[in-house]
Amino acid sequence: MDTRVVVAMSGGVDSAVTAALLQEEGYEVVGVTLKVWGHVAETPVPHPPQSCCTPEAFEDARLMAAHLGIPHYLLNVEREFETHVITPFCQEYAVGRTPLPCAACNTEVKFGSLLRRALAWGAEFVATGHYARTGVDQTTGRILLKRGIDPDKDQSYFLYGLSQSQLRRIRFPLGTMRKGDVRALAAQKGLRVATKPDSQELCFLPEGDYRALLRERHPGAIRPGIIRDQTGQVLGTHEGIPLYTIGQRRGLKIGGRGPYYVVALAPGRNEVVVGREEDLQADTLVADRVNFIPFDRLNGERSVLATIRYRHPSAEAVISPMADGRVLVQFARPLRAITPGQAVVFYDGKDPDLVVGGGTIQEVLRRTPPNSLM
Repeated sequence: MDTRVVVAMSGGVDSAVTAALLQEEGYEVVGVTLKVWGHVAETPVPHPPQSCCTPEAFEDARLMAAHLGIPHYLLNVEREFETHVITPFCQEYAVGRTPLPCAACNTEVKFGSLLRRALAWGAEFVATGHYARTGVDQTTGRILLKRGIDPDKDQSYFLYGLSQSQLRRIRFPLGTMRKGDVRALAAQKGLRVATKPDSQELCFLPEGDYRALLRERHPGAIRPGIIRDQTGQVLGTHEGIPLYTIGQRRGLKIGGRGPYYVVALAPGRNEVVVGREEDLQADTLVADRVNFIPFDRLNGERSVLATIRYRHPSAEAVISPMADGRVLVQFARPLRAITPGQAVVFYDGKDPDLVVGGGTIQEVLRRTPPNSLM
């Protein structure tokens, strides 16, 4: 087989095994490591050894490519990553939303910028170590996206934004494997990363602390303000809206007859609104920037299983199109701490593995007391 495939190699076990499997299938495999983040903050953050996008990760990727006997290149996509991931990430936090940068990275960088370059290099496909599957609808010919078979590693939630043109050029060899089997196969093939720990943090924030980045990019957004309850009573002060998220309980440092939880953020008034556990329950949301996979657009109501955050159990819901292209999502039962900025992903009601589509949670409709000031 002379078909060329570009494998995005992060230096971890998943991408190394992906390259090895495709090589076994007879593909001409080219390894590419993306340099997405070269920014150095004023206060450097230490990178754990297992983090991606570090010199150690680049070296692991290079060594794995050499072990497999495939060419390996380092591709600088810092500009694209800045435009599509870092800048929106900071902007969302600055207006009181909790962003999901991995979804944007997949759509715009890995299967956007990298895919376009791979095609220009004569490759037919881009492959990654995502735990997800693709298939074909035999009736319509559209490419379908499905969950990976390992429920603990499934990453379809982050891939809902992919277009048909992207899906036709993507390969996910690990979608039919479990993580334990991937590590066993890596050990069998003598890959030194077989036991390397998974990276759990954002690639550009390896310690999970976004505060230094926000203070540098949006210093005016992080300013003290008041914390009040839903009746308007002031209970204390906060350090800056971007430092809080829906459902948060710890770190509020307020009095009153708690416990209190963050139930809303009001950036226009620079206020954090708190309430009780029951005030976090909501059964309706509005999603924007919606993408559908088995079809182009939603023409009427559809029963789905919807997920409001990664690894959150799916819940029965009905989705309905709105006049402006947004989608109304009504759940059969209230859910806790639906968070604007996160993704809501729709799975088929009859086939829970099939991704119908998804979008960004724009607005949450929550039952509140009649005298609420939210």
